[in-house]
Amino acid sequence: MSFSDYRTALVTGASSGIGAAVVERLCRENIEVHALARSAEPLKALAAKTGCIPHVIDVTDRAALARLTAETEFDILVNNAGVDRPKKFLEADEADIDLLVDVNLRAVLHLCRMVVPGMVARDNGHVINISSIAGAYNFGGNSSYHATKAGVSMLSNQLRIDAFGKRVRVTEICPGRVATDIFAHVHGDDPSIRERFIDGFELPEASDIADAIAFAIAAPIAVNIGHMEITPTLQVMGGLQTARPETVRPKAPASDNKP
Repeated sequence: MSFSDYRTALVTGASSGIGAAVVERLCRENIEVHALARSAEPLKALAAKTGCIPHVIDVTDRAALARLTAETEFDILVNNAGVDRPKKFLEADEADIDLLVDVNLRAVLHLCRMVVPGMVARDNGHVINISSIAGAYNFGGNSSYHATKAGVSMLSNQLRIDAFGKRVRVTEICPGRVATDIFAHVHGDDPSIRERFIDGFELPEASDIADAIAFAIAAPIAVNIGHMEITPTLQVMGGLQTARPETVRPKAPASDNKP
């Protein structure tokens, strides 16, 4: 398939960062792009710049998503919206867990439920799920976030089985650190945050991720690019750590029992 095989696309989390870059990239291919996000003003500016169709909708608003997907047949679905609340799981609270599950996983499941059956019926479609290296690797961060992204990763694999026999392609994009404003959204809009996560690092830009997505979509009909892990060249995952105990546990007394 190529871009000429597709007419419409739905991109979530479209008001900034990777989502906005994807909208801009798909619009350049003459796709009718529906850009979905909560923030009205950035969406308005994006529409003026690209010609996309803006929808001020929260991905947790299932009724609004159902109305939109009933009105328009989408050939491309880009599940990009995501949130994080960085803290150790031992400090997690109920609201944080519910928010991450609702936005990062539940919304993705429901949008696929609403859109993919139509793709299967038309024998034509492409699902792009933006997960994260957090779905595959363990590192310091929010365990709830890692769990939701792992769920998106497994869903991406399973969708291909559910749509087997039809020309519905599924691509999981797993970004590492990317130079976007996500860090300001998550950690606070402070110069120290940019210095900590972006300044001085050689990082992929949002447009690099959008170009990778465009590459997957433009591949020939016989090609499904199932998984793309995109990280900075100077970023690696993993690393073995061994900790010393904070307290020394007393040894158990020797047994007096004789054989």
